[in-house]
Amino acid sequence: MSINLKRWLTAALGGIVMAGALVGCNSGDDSASATPTINSIKHVFVLTLENENYSTTFGANTVAKYLAQDLASQGALLQKYYGTGHVSLDNYIAMISGQSGNPVTNMDCQSFSEFAQTGTDADGQAIGSGCVYPASIKTLPDQLTAAGLTWKGYMEDMGNDPARESASCGHPVIGAVDYTQSPEASSVAVAKGDQYATRHNPFMYFHSIIDNNADCGKHVVELNTLKADLASADTTANFNFITPNLCHDGHDAPCVTGEAGGLTSADAFLKTWVPIITNSPAFKKDGLLIINFDEGSYAATTVASGVMKLTYAGETCCNQKKGPNLGDYPQTSALGTYNGLQIQVSYNSFGGDNTGAVLISPFIKAGTVSTTAYNHYSLLRSIEDIFKLGHLGYAAQDGLTPFGADIFTNLK
Repeated sequence: MSINLKRWLTAALGGIVMAGALVGCNSGDDSASATPTINSIKHVFVLTLENENYSTTFGANTVAKYLAQDLASQGALLQKYYGTGHVSLDNYIAMISGQSGNPVTNMDCQSFSEFAQTGTDADGQAIGSGCVYPASIKTLPDQLTAAGLTWKGYMEDMGNDPARESASCGHPVIGAVDYTQSPEASSVAVAKGDQYATRHNPFMYFHSIIDNNADCGKHVVELNTLKADLASADTTANFNFITPNLCHDGHDAPCVTGEAGGLTSADAFLKTWVPIITNSPAFKKDGLLIINFDEGSYAATTVASGVMKLTYAGETCCNQKKGPNLGDYPQTSALGTYNGLQIQVSYNSFGGDNTGAVLISPFIKAGTVSTTAYNHYSLLRSIEDIFKLGHLGYAAQDGLTPFGADIFTNLK
């Protein structure tokens, strides 16, 4: 989520099985073993949508029928999957690094500032504030590269306006204002418009990735290159992170293109891209597709004395820790005026609320439903376990449950 008042108000007013138990004791090439394990998964795809709570997306009146009905019935519906914070960026960072939010990432890094680190706590959390983490703070891509595995990020619209961002490894200059916070309508100069948002591209916030621009440019690319990469299993990365543009991820509603946006446009995007992924050789052989949301969107709304107050529950699961960089809750921020009312946003707690998620894989039986609570740190830990990696940040938290036998129901 960005500080996009119109979209925010529209959304607000609209509405233990540990990995070791699954891994077993075999080693080497698990794809050749008689009994599959989670390590039989060799290609992971994460496709992240925006700003919807579970009841809106998966309830009886959903407009996202392809996701909530067709795709959920093909794999596993996670009824208790939680974001780790509000707004967008802190959630994306959590998914690939296990780092918790700080006051600047929790406002989506309106300027692309350095993270000023003053220390590291016992949980591997960088202490400080800012946007772009020092090279010493590692990510899932760093782990994959060190293990000889491959990764790519696919970002829709990245590079549409070269004056804003490059078509690969696209981000603002350090210290500059991030002009991708708002979508750009089509014009003579930018025929397609540009709805890329740096804050939905988590790789850009780590010096360990962006400092080698040539290498970053090979790994973080525009979405349409995914089709060619999926042509064979050999050209498909082990880990793939897919970010639609601000319209197609459901963030904006309506969109600068005139599209409806919200879940309607997100569902249409899935109808186009999910079959491309699931029909690919890599997915059919040993793939896992994870469709999640960054955070929930529901807010209780009150209006009094010229002030509209939106209150987010900020619910958490999984014994999530707040992290060392955020103050006490509840917290309230002023967001300016809208239709003559002063707008205040309050968070009762630091979580991202229940969004739900859908997972599809040859290793998941159709119609699986999980009621186990998971969050973005669980996601990171699960991917690390799949590829036999260590655990970063809060993915290493004692007692955190990775995706288990309640989801991977076709391992026998």
